[in-house]
Amino acid sequence: MDKFSGNSGPAPHLYPPIDPYDQRMMEVGDGHSIYVEQCGAPNGIPVVVLHGGPGGGCSPAMRRYFDPARYRVVLFDQRGCGRSRPHASVSANTTWHLVDDIERIRKALGIGEWIVFGGSWGATLALVYAQSHPERVRHLVLRGVFLMTRAELDWFYGGGAGLFWPETWARFIAPIPEDERDDMIGAYHRRLFCGDLRTETKYARAWTSWENALASVASNGGGGEAPGDYARAFARLENHYFRNAGFLDEDGQILRRIDRISRVGAHIVQGRYDMICPPRRAWELAEAWPAADLRLVRNAGHALSEPGISSELVRVMDSLAADERPATRRQST
Repeated sequence: MDKFSGNSGPAPHLYPPIDPYDQRMMEVGDGHSIYVEQCGAPNGIPVVVLHGGPGGGCSPAMRRYFDPARYRVVLFDQRGCGRSRPHASVSANTTWHLVDDIERIRKALGIGEWIVFGGSWGATLALVYAQSHPERVRHLVLRGVFLMTRAELDWFYGGGAGLFWPETWARFIAPIPEDERDDMIGAYHRRLFCGDLRTETKYARAWTSWENALASVASNGGGGEAPGDYARAFARLENHYFRNAGFLDEDGQILRRIDRISRVGAHIVQGRYDMICPPRRAWELAEAWPAADLRLVRNAGHALSEPGISSELVRVMDSLAADERPATRRQST
């Protein structure tokens, strides 16, 4: 989950825009080729950025959360989205394929261990990756926590969030016949994978607009319309992953396996009024994980571009650069 335009607009608290010093397409098997870039300091502290969605892709603004004199920043477009190819493909595209891709990138770049920075679905993927390869993670920085549980999917696609956004929810369900509305993920799946490009794009825009509209605390229900190609990849990949419960082995898997990363430090930055990924999950994660520092940001929603969230993330990354083992604490900002 993540807003497609969440990194646009003025951001005085971010570092100035920078260009990559390395860009490459990496063959990862199964017919997939993924876009990878590096920016900042080649000998700096390695950090890998995991974008949201699934299907969101990385953006130039995501480079700006890190001091370019101190960090070696690695960004990549996950399978099927952004500049990776084939576009909008769900073939050989699961959480476990992505975990393997992250490891393949790490090895190709000669990195022993790195900070993992991810928001929304990127936070999900960061946690699953860390639980699979804890020895490769020196710290986790998570934003807008999403644990890929049935309760979270029911909240967002079963009408929970719609209680707060009734007019926006009405637009989301309007294209679906009433007798199919008890399973909105399944109903949209049939249309997003129907084989007709125009139909898939139409429903992809409706799917994406529902999420965009709720991303910011400043929103009043209008999220704008995403470009067709972007929306189709975003919606198809999200729907594919959500319909398959993130390809996890069991509901609640991430919390049940928290012991695997009990010694890995973490910062969790969560909007107090996040309607897409409610703060309850971030709180539960921090309660189960003594090494985690939970920071609830008042007057903030879900989007990475929320000023309070962006500024807090920059503070966290600056503190890690100055002291890679900061004291664990919990605070509201």
